[in-house]
Amino acid sequence: MNIHLNNAIASLKKDILILCSMVENAVRSAVDAAVENDAEKALKVIDYDETIDKKEIAIEEECLKILALHQPVASDLRYVVACLKVNNDLERIGDLGANIAKRAKAIAEGKKCKWELDFKPMMDVTRSMLKGALDSLIYMNEVLALEVIEKDDIVDDYNSQMFKDIKALIKKHPENVDYYLNMLSVSRYLERIADLTTNICEDIIYMNRGDIVRHGGLPSIRKIVQN
Repeated sequence: MNIHLNNAIASLKKDILILCSMVENAVRSAVDAAVENDAEKALKVIDYDETIDKKEIAIEEECLKILALHQPVASDLRYVVACLKVNNDLERIGDLGANIAKRAKAIAEGKKCKWELDFKPMMDVTRSMLKGALDSLIYMNEVLALEVIEKDDIVDDYNSQMFKDIKALIKKHPENVDYYLNMLSVSRYLERIADLTTNICEDIIYMNRGDIVRHGGLPSIRKIVQN
């Protein structure tokens, strides 16, 4: 490998990992703000989203520069292309974190309601998926990536159940409809974060093997990784 290309890819990996950490912290703080009714913490997450956006743009420019100047091939080319996609997914996760924070701010500033929804299981699984995706990216570990992908259905089930629970609560307490709709939005954003972490893990498998697994389904992905 050309030493300049080697250095450029090492720098790119470092920047991607920095963005990973930024996004993980933003999502964690946004979820905490929603649970704790903390408007101040939510506002910090909202303001921080601009910093994440700037980092995402800088990484995209770095990827394009590597492609233009070094013309990588084979595994190096796959890595840079996958980084472009992962970079975009991380920025979108950051946006969803900001959206959760906006709902948290509205909840904190609105009518106070008794906490009747247990978000903790869904939040815990989503957080573990995000952490697992970032760990699998750091270590380029496709087994970890597969474990994350397998959890996506769990979050989907939580989101479906949350919709049913909130629908029932709105009928029972229509005066609290704004609160429940904000909670439904938080659930939906967590489900989308889980989807994006799945995308990241599929791209990690592509980085390692060159296999595009996006539309193969879980059994197909499991077979590819385990072979």
